[in-house]
Amino acid sequence: MYFLGLGLVLLAMKYLEIGPVAAWSWLVVLAPFGLAVVWWAWADASGYTKRKAMEREDARRKDRIERNREAMGTLSSKRRR
Repeated sequence: MYFLGLGLVLLAMKYLEIGPVAAWSWLVVLAPFGLAVVWWAWADASGYTKRKAMEREDARRKDRIERNREAMGTLSSKRRR
């Protein structure tokens, strides 16, 4: 995501001819978009994306269970201490 944001900023600066970016090669300006594609391909191939999604789901599930226990008046052992 950072590569995409950087690419958009550099692209705008090159197009509007702002600062030293105006003199840079288009290859350098567009490189962050290529890096973003490489990052997303690696993240999907390595399972990084799925692992992070599972961690978020587990955290949501634990929070939901804790809220339900508090609503029922049954505190977990973690909260009793």
